[in-house]
Amino acid sequence: MPKLTRINPVLEILRASPGRISRLMLQQDAGRRLLEVQSLARSAHVPVIHVPRKQLDRIDRQHQGLAAVVAPKPMASVEEILAASPVPFVMLLDGIEDPQNLGGIVRTCEGAGVDGLIIPERRAAGLTDTVFQVSAGALEHLRVARVTNLARTIGVLQQSGLWIVGAEGSGGRPWYDFDYTQPVGLVMGSEGKGLRDLVKRNCDEILSLPLAGHITSLNVASAAAVFIYEVIRQRVSARG
Repeated sequence: MPKLTRINPVLEILRASPGRISRLMLQQDAGRRLLEVQSLARSAHVPVIHVPRKQLDRIDRQHQGLAAVVAPKPMASVEEILAASPVPFVMLLDGIEDPQNLGGIVRTCEGAGVDGLIIPERRAAGLTDTVFQVSAGALEHLRVARVTNLARTIGVLQQSGLWIVGAEGSGGRPWYDFDYTQPVGLVMGSEGKGLRDLVKRNCDEILSLPLAGHITSLNVASAAAVFIYEVIRQRVSARG
């Protein structure tokens, strides 16, 4: 089971689904910053034990005075994600392997109100404790589905009325040149290889994020944030 050692992710789980925490270790004499954690845990009947700092250091040298033993997050289905909104907005990740990038994308998705995230079962980062902690607890509130075949899932989404937009440096049109007010799925490729050919061929549109500086590509989490907030901008503007 993952052990979470940052305050914000533990607080979000205590608020949303405390039953997933089987044990919570708090540093002895940690001070007032952990009072809210302790209060929520006791209200939810989560077992709390106080331990010396050295014991937490053995789990994670960068801990914030606690360590929570947490059961894995339950996965959503693609159908549940589609049912979350009459105009679904879905993010798909094609082989993101860095948990830091995955955590950053999760945080942006949840903050922007994306209806769900779809990730492949193989050759991709899982929902590890690092992803939980980088997302600052956002993962607890985001629907996530894992699928065996991303290209096939794209077909299912298209049959459900979604337009699928792939992000690629070689895309002909810029990221904003699309009507995102309709049901849409955004596909981001892996850090080094981008979108796989099969996934790219199944997208309805391939759009790019042009760069004017000396670097040739953006971090995938940063690129995802640009695309996500263009969707939000268009949808807010359309509502007047």
